Amino acid sequence: EKPFACTACGKSFRQKSTLTLHQRTHTGEKPYVCCDCSKSFAQKSALVTHRRVHTGEKPFTCSDCSKSFTQKSSLITHRRVHTGEKPYSCADCGKRFNCSSHLTRH
Repeated sequence: EKPFACTACGKSFRQKSTLTLHQRTHTGEKPYVCCDCSKSFAQKSALVTHRRVHTGEKPFTCSDCSKSFTQKSSLITHRRVHTGEKPYSCADCGKRFNCSSHLTRH
């Protein structure tokens, strides 16, 4: 059951807080502001991730080579170098890629 509906587009959500976050995509509201560069964000988590640009913090470390990253998603993509996983494939020729941007570039 998803009782909380967006009045702008009709998309429904289970929690009111999730609806509130979603509504910012329509209103453009970005209440979380970086104190270093004044860049603003719709979600607090995005600000926390952005702040790492200024602090240099890289909390996500590869267990194979010790390379560190600011975002978990970057570590996940990097790990494919070690595992050989290539989840993205070209519909035309079948060539596979470990990163979606490499498929797009292809």
